[in-house]
Amino acid sequence: MKRLVLLALAVFWPMTAAAQSCREDSVYLRGDWGQARFSVELADSGDERARGLMFRESLPRSSGMLFIYPTPRTVSFWMQNTLIPLDMIFVDTSGTVRKVHRSAIPGDTTGISSDSQIAAVLEINGGLSEAMGISPGTVLHHPAFDPDQAAWPCKDKTSD
Repeated sequence: MKRLVLLALAVFWPMTAAAQSCREDSVYLRGDWGQARFSVELADSGDERARGLMFRESLPRSSGMLFIYPTPRTVSFWMQNTLIPLDMIFVDTSGTVRKVHRSAIPGDTTGISSDSQIAAVLEINGGLSEAMGISPGTVLHHPAFDPDQAAWPCKDKTSD
């Protein structure tokens, strides 16, 4: 039952790429498991990426933070000063998920590495990626990904 509630809260519904807006404040995901949308805050500067979701006491179920890097790189996260468990979804330049770290432990200072060159990381509530089935191979739809390289491209920065 909890799994069904989590899926419903993640705004999980059938949709087509043509019907979706490609906006900075939204990320769409699709895979063999289905499709979903998350409202996101962007962390696209060094200061924003360094702070991330630290000191937050909660995160709405259909929300997250998208960390965007100017060039692909190997990154490492930790959970110091982070109060809520998070799933970290590591994404390459095509918008394809390469790694999912599930339920990172609040306050843990152990490094969580991307293990490869990535362009973005999506953080969502801990346990949600497993409940939904988000895994390597899932693709993201967001204007941060170059439409000439994206697995699920935006036609422009504002809409499909």
